[in-house]
Amino acid sequence: MAPGEKIKAKIKKNLPVRGPQAPTIRELMRWYCLKTNTHGCRRIVVSRGRLRRLLWIAFTLTAVALIFWQCALLVLSFYTVSVSIKIHFQKLDFPAVTICNINPYKYSAVKPLLADLEQETKAALKTLYGFSEIKSRKRREAQPWSSAWEGPQPKFLHLIPLMVFDESETSKATDFLTGQKRKVSGSIIHKAADVMHVQESKEVVGFQLCSNGTSHCAVYTFSSGVNAIQEWYKLHYMNIMAQVPLEKKVNMSYSAEELLVTCFFDGVSCDARNFTLFHHPMYGNCYTFNNKENETHSTSMGGSEYGLQVILYINEEEYNPFLVSSTGAKVIVHRQDEYPFIEDVGTEIETAMATSIGMHLTESFKLGEPYSQCTEDGSDVPIDNIYNAAYSLQICLHSCFQTKMVERCGCAQYSQPLPPAANYCNYQQHPNWMYCYYELHKAFVQEKLGCQSVCREACSFKEWTLTTSLAQWPSVVSEVEMLLSNFGGQLGLWMSCSIVCIIEIIEVFFIDSLSIIARQQWQRAKKWWSQRQAPACPEAPPSLRGQDNPVLDIDDDLPTFTSALRLPPAPEAQVPGTPPPRYNTLRLERAFSNQLTDTQVPAES
Repeated sequence: MAPGEKIKAKIKKNLPVRGPQAPTIRELMRWYCLKTNTHGCRRIVVSRGRLRRLLWIAFTLTAVALIFWQCALLVLSFYTVSVSIKIHFQKLDFPAVTICNINPYKYSAVKPLLADLEQETKAALKTLYGFSEIKSRKRREAQPWSSAWEGPQPKFLHLIPLMVFDESETSKATDFLTGQKRKVSGSIIHKAADVMHVQESKEVVGFQLCSNGTSHCAVYTFSSGVNAIQEWYKLHYMNIMAQVPLEKKVNMSYSAEELLVTCFFDGVSCDARNFTLFHHPMYGNCYTFNNKENETHSTSMGGSEYGLQVILYINEEEYNPFLVSSTGAKVIVHRQDEYPFIEDVGTEIETAMATSIGMHLTESFKLGEPYSQCTEDGSDVPIDNIYNAAYSLQICLHSCFQTKMVERCGCAQYSQPLPPAANYCNYQQHPNWMYCYYELHKAFVQEKLGCQSVCREACSFKEWTLTTSLAQWPSVVSEVEMLLSNFGGQLGLWMSCSIVCIIEIIEVFFIDSLSIIARQQWQRAKKWWSQRQAPACPEAPPSLRGQDNPVLDIDDDLPTFTSALRLPPAPEAQVPGTPPPRYNTLRLERAFSNQLTDTQVPAES
């Protein structure tokens, strides 16, 4: 190599070469191998010795081949449906199913008990919105405060007055009964509406509860007047129904024959005799299928044909329009020895709809002390179980609240069972019970009663998860995430690559390499175009050389060196170059044909 080329190569070797600025693909690959985080490529360049370098090349190419192979398998498995099913048949005890009508009592039977309350409720709706019944379709203008009240003075509005509050001034309110503004004292508790607003207004509706003989009061406001009136109606409704005997309430509610139209279980017909009556204070007569009092049913097949199928008659004409705002039934699935908390975990069933409910059973077992604070049967929990059912955390919490209610308010809350030697709250015997109930419930929610710290979970319990008219399938997004994570695992295993290495590979092998190739092709194209655009030069006529030159044919007699120098140039002929020799003149001829006798060498004897 010339000295200039050596100096140029040395300078070029020492200069830093970065990415697309490399003049050739070879130098770009060398720069990548020195700078990359993938260890195999770097070892190819820095290793000394041809054998070691060849081994690293083989290892790296093998790893790349394995990556492509594994990734191909992952893609094929992603688009291939592979199912592995293990089937195990066994009979499973069918759970208890409790069905309740959302409307607790037939309106025609309970209407005489609620006549005065409904009259005042209609007047309140007429005063606030201009209509008096939920069924009214035509809305009228709201009437003045005093003109809505006809006949005797209302007693329910006198016990718990309804008021309209201005959001900007909550210390004053307008009384529904008198239409006059009055000062309001006490803490204000606002509850969000669960129905649509009838009109846009800055006014809120609520009622005030006070403790008799004291100045302690609480104001409960609602952003929807319908919600406020409905909550006010329920308070008086519970007070009235608490004084009705249980037998009379059972007769006012729906019978099993009225609620159940058809019934099938496991393809076999069933009727009201397969259901057990369960009276709920807020939902009236409920009926439980497969109760422990009857014969327990079991099934070994899934699907709606092998489960419970019923057709219910809701009888919307007997619905109380002031108590409930929707029509349908509530269903809860539970164990045979478990109390059905229909108001907490019940599933609503719409009318005029065929509803399918799928069940998924989860059975949990926990270890007791010292591993957890669970209880086997609740006997070690200092709370009396007022429910005629097996212990559960929910039963303990409700029992604790009802016990505190009896201790502090002197009576029991209507929606829960009665503790021993206790009565339900009513105005006549317990005029202060509503304020006491609301304050106690507020303390219970804030965990100030101590119930949450005393009650413990059961060590073993069954939980039924219901799926209503829905089918759950694996998510495509989760499958794609799994595929990408598998790709990352293969790259990390075989090439110690991260996402940064992938970006480097994309930059070098695609962006930089294509840039170098494009630059080389551009240089070639420029060179070709410049040669094409250059003007053509005239070509010189070919010179005659050797024996083709006619000058050689002037004289057959070859000239000597001295005579050739004196020869004049041939006319109109080019002076040839050195002519080639005639090869016949180079032949060696013997001067004598026969060897002379005196020059022969004598033979050795």
